[in-house]
Amino acid sequence: MLQIDLWKRLLIWLTVGVGLALALPNGFYSRVEGANDARAALEAMPAGASDPALEAQAANWPSFLPSSLVNLGLDLRGGAHLLAEVRVADVYEARLQGMWPDVRDLLREERDTVGTIRLQPSATDELRVRLNERPDQAQRAAELVRGLARPVSSLTGAGASDIDVSVDGSDIVIRLSEAERQATDDRTVQQSLEIIRRRIDEVGTREPTIQRQGADRILIQVPGVGSAAELKEIIGTTAQLTFQPVVTRTTNAQMPPGAGNELLPSLDEQGQFYVLEQAPVVTGEELVDAQPAFDQNGRPAVNFRFNPTGARKFGDYTAANIGNPFAIVLDNEVISAPVIQSHIPGGSGIITGNFTVEESTQLAVLLRAGALPAGLDFLEERTIGPELGADSIEAGKIACIVAGIAVLVFMVLSYGLFGVFANIALIINVALIFGLLSLIGSTLTLPGIAGIVLTIGMAVDANVLVFERIREELKTAKGPARAIDLGYEKALSAIVDANITTFMTALILYVMGSGPVRGFAITLGLGILTSVFTAIFVTRLIIVIWFERRRPKTIEV
Repeated sequence: MLQIDLWKRLLIWLTVGVGLALALPNGFYSRVEGANDARAALEAMPAGASDPALEAQAANWPSFLPSSLVNLGLDLRGGAHLLAEVRVADVYEARLQGMWPDVRDLLREERDTVGTIRLQPSATDELRVRLNERPDQAQRAAELVRGLARPVSSLTGAGASDIDVSVDGSDIVIRLSEAERQATDDRTVQQSLEIIRRRIDEVGTREPTIQRQGADRILIQVPGVGSAAELKEIIGTTAQLTFQPVVTRTTNAQMPPGAGNELLPSLDEQGQFYVLEQAPVVTGEELVDAQPAFDQNGRPAVNFRFNPTGARKFGDYTAANIGNPFAIVLDNEVISAPVIQSHIPGGSGIITGNFTVEESTQLAVLLRAGALPAGLDFLEERTIGPELGADSIEAGKIACIVAGIAVLVFMVLSYGLFGVFANIALIINVALIFGLLSLIGSTLTLPGIAGIVLTIGMAVDANVLVFERIREELKTAKGPARAIDLGYEKALSAIVDANITTFMTALILYVMGSGPVRGFAITLGLGILTSVFTAIFVTRLIIVIWFERRRPKTIEV
């Protein structure tokens, strides 16, 4: 019998309804975008502050309706494109220079054995220390310095030390090991990515593309930015890092912090807030370094070090506040709030917690995010005007309309009333694609529009297979109900096989491709899923409802 259970019908219409609701905001793009931006601005305002203009703009779109939009890519919205190369070698020199105080203090304690020492001018990738009085003790001094080595904090460098120490006459030469260089390069690029992403996100642009390319390059594409020069200026600003005393912790976002205090959210703990003293103990300007490491129990942790001024202030504070938490604040968000376990002299400390290796590395990245770790060389700069995007959108609209009309007319001429049912499902299919794109926050590019146009042409393939099968069954089946039922049943395997192979192609394009290729793969893959759903379920449900009401003795397909 040609029938569909009530719960299945409700589930199908519920899915269609949710998809149409998610796609609805895209029909009022400018209005919804303005309302979203106004709400974001209002949320960023201090507690108790208000702005009537922003509140009026936010009210332009009802809050109970979905407000997620399909983000327009750089080629549609206009903006800036940069390809930057990170000067990773800069970090080697800073890292080695930072080791000199430890080396100096260590060898001074052994002055009776190795004599006096002096730092020598050296290449940027090495630290050279000369024994002035006892050159014959160079091997002994080198062994002492090797005791400063730490394990490389990376999965690929497991078991390796971070420094290589050799002897050159009366000189001790310290270099970063190859494993540490690779780990340092990776951390430097990842840190640069994180800093750039945080700074660009502060501007409020929609869906920037910031991704690593190769070993030491970063691709930056930001829709809505006026020029590449403006984007470079944004990247060049400095983030604010502070270490502040914690007054209390709360889940109340509206809690008055009190005089001399401020209320800041936690970066990782949703719904958690900290009341902090506004005056910081030390700032990021006094932080020299932060590196992922391991504590005495072999668990991932983070080592940090201040300059002499910061070390003195931090040491005095920790001595007087053992057992109390202090907050590490980056760009007005608490990234960590460890408890002071003991007096921390010398300006070095360790942050422990329930970290994985990746999380400790990320925390170290955030700690160092007050400044770019190395210089950037901009290899490619492009500014794309919104006019090109407007032309592309208009051309995409025309292509979609032409393709849609051609398919609609063909289906009606070929299959009559059943073609009308397929066309209804096709319109629902396009709406579902936009609903899914909005739900996952995908960015629509010009190749993505091409994927939608291709999907419109492919969307009716399943219906064509079903309708042709129904025609064949009408010649042998006992009645129209049985013919429709057999048509869907026997065409199902061909529909599934054809769409699985195309979906696999889209998946390969997404995994292996990048940029525009991924945009095309996303819309093509989502279009396949929605077209199969509308052909197998929506069109069939429409036919069943029509058949139940009309009860025709014969049908023409």
